[in-house]
Amino acid sequence: MSIPVLGVLQPYVNGTLTEEAKNQAIQISQQFKQEYPTMLEEHKQIVAALDNLENIAMQENRQDVISFIADLKNHAMNEEQITYPATIVIGELLEIKK
Repeated sequence: MSIPVLGVLQPYVNGTLTEEAKNQAIQISQQFKQEYPTMLEEHKQIVAALDNLENIAMQENRQDVISFIADLKNHAMNEEQITYPATIVIGELLEIKK
């Protein structure tokens, strides 16, 4: 859901963003903003499950699984701290610039 909104950045900066793409990005961002708290809660649940899996992987000395879990946790953190907020901010910026 974030990718279409993030995808308007380059056309926006280049001055080639169409009105249709802008309106679509605003609409998606507004919907995203409503779903944002639920998505964060789902991430907490996913990370808790990953923590449990990580404990088992450590007991089994499965470094491959531990590495994979670390990658997933980093991905979730990236989404929470960068991608998701950027999606909301871009939509709000586009609304102001209407």
